[in-house]
Amino acid sequence: MKATIETQGRQFIVTEGDVIFVNRYKDSQAGDTVTLDKVLCVGQGADTRFGAPYVEGANVAATILENKRDKKVVIHKMHRRMGYRRTTGHRQELSVIKIESINA
Repeated sequence: MKATIETQGRQFIVTEGDVIFVNRYKDSQAGDTVTLDKVLCVGQGADTRFGAPYVEGANVAATILENKRDKKVVIHKMHRRMGYRRTTGHRQELSVIKIESINA
């Protein structure tokens, strides 16, 4: 069974057993269980149900495998002939979650 979920402003198409990377959930530890109740679409084939905007009574249970940081993104700023050069960086905080079950 497939489900289209929305979490933290992003949409994912998931099935049971999928591992996805999302923005870090605050105050979460590895091993915690997360229930995602913003399900936009659930089912497969002719048995698909669509929500308006969310399917009532449907949710997805997921387990947090780890919290980590993504690769560094380097930002360069420069104004030519002005002697202005700046280099900064950013590392996004991520949670790696595994989809355990889809309840429709």
